[in-house]
Amino acid sequence: MEDRVTIGRERRRGWERVTHGVHIETATADDVAARLRAWQYALPLWSSFTSLTAAGLRGWWLPPLPKGLPLFVAAGRAGRIARPGLRVCRHDTLPPWVLVEGVRVAKPAETVLACARDLSLLDVVLVGDAALARGDVTLAELVAESRLRRRGAPLLRRAIPLMDPRAESIFESLLRVLHVVCGIEVEPQHVVVDAQGEFVARADLIVVGTTSMHEVDGSDHLEQRRYRKDLGRQRRIVAAGHQRRGYTPRDVLTTPAAIVRDADFALGRAHDPSRLQAWYALLGDSLWSGSGQRRLELRLGLRVETAEERH
Repeated sequence: MEDRVTIGRERRRGWERVTHGVHIETATADDVAARLRAWQYALPLWSSFTSLTAAGLRGWWLPPLPKGLPLFVAAGRAGRIARPGLRVCRHDTLPPWVLVEGVRVAKPAETVLACARDLSLLDVVLVGDAALARGDVTLAELVAESRLRRRGAPLLRRAIPLMDPRAESIFESLLRVLHVVCGIEVEPQHVVVDAQGEFVARADLIVVGTTSMHEVDGSDHLEQRRYRKDLGRQRRIVAAGHQRRGYTPRDVLTTPAAIVRDADFALGRAHDPSRLQAWYALLGDSLWSGSGQRRLELRLGLRVETAEERH
């Protein structure tokens, strides 16, 4: 990598401090990979980036993260790494790492396990979905990692049954988990065909045992060209004997009862609001909620717990 990095003091214009004794050209300072490569000059050669830092560099989709997150580093017991902006996890046996854009990062399964040390169940499911969807890891590798006697392993074992490699976005994952924890069986990426067996559409989810498609529509669906395409797709779906129900990301997070009610109607069963309790518990612990954000901030020392919060 052709980064321009200086070691020691550097006060010239056009350079930005990364950490004590390491500076990078301001022109590349906003490049995440370049900053991490610069950080490596201040870290032992056997260390690597892990957890949310590694996941972000790999391009995995992530839940909303608090501001000011530290960089997550895996290191051994020997020596001590103490620099502002780092959260170091010490290992008796150093986890293996690979190079991603010239940055030493923990292997994918290790990265997911490291995330499970700090995140909630729902957040870990989303991270695992992203890793699986990109083909960076397999379910078998995650299962093997979850059997280690490590912090985060018990939570990872609980998260794996909820993961699915067929997810194509973070909100598809959220929509699927909502259905599953509310006792609604769904099939991701279901292919709809017409009476002649010709392809009609591929649904985000279909409620198993019905012809009801549940999908997440992002803001891009409002664009005029996309909107016209969606209307044509909708007509073909109806002609094939299916019903499509589209939901926004906000619907998934704020009005999940309406989504579950639609599924119950498609299944021909009475709507039971108590089934949503499992979803609300997951969501409340996750980074999609204010309480989940505060929990992680307190855990990482990004904020101080007030007397009211302790009460």
